[in-house]
Amino acid sequence: MSLTSVSGRSADERPAADGTAGRASGREPGPAASAVVEVHDGERWTGVCALDWLLPGRGVALLVNGRQIAAFRDQAGGLHALDNRDPFSGAHVLSRGLLGSRGGVPVLISPMYKQAFDLRSGVCLDEDTAQDGGSTTLRTWPIRVRP
Repeated sequence: MSLTSVSGRSADERPAADGTAGRASGREPGPAASAVVEVHDGERWTGVCALDWLLPGRGVALLVNGRQIAAFRDQAGGLHALDNRDPFSGAHVLSRGLLGSRGGVPVLISPMYKQAFDLRSGVCLDEDTAQDGGSTTLRTWPIRVRP
């Protein structure tokens, strides 16, 4: 799995996957190409990627100051950021999960054992504790778009 590391460079400075500046995955910049997605790490806002890197319904794994974060853009355009580590398997795979809803609650479905996590709070809707007795609530991260 490839992570986008953002610890040392702004989103404007990072090259795209194909090595060219100002392009994401070889695509021409869309209307939101100049908009930067930022995540707050508890101390400051850090630019993580261009808004057009976050396709609706798909996740992106980010490395923010040494911490793996899964960022999502839902079908309505809302942004969500949660820990990328699945508390049940220990694998850093939640960015590959599916977005959906359960009873009107927007959820992330883990690709491992299919537990549902509330995208807004990180709370697991299926189980209260992991097999190791640990918490099943994912840390959520403030996320925003800066034009």
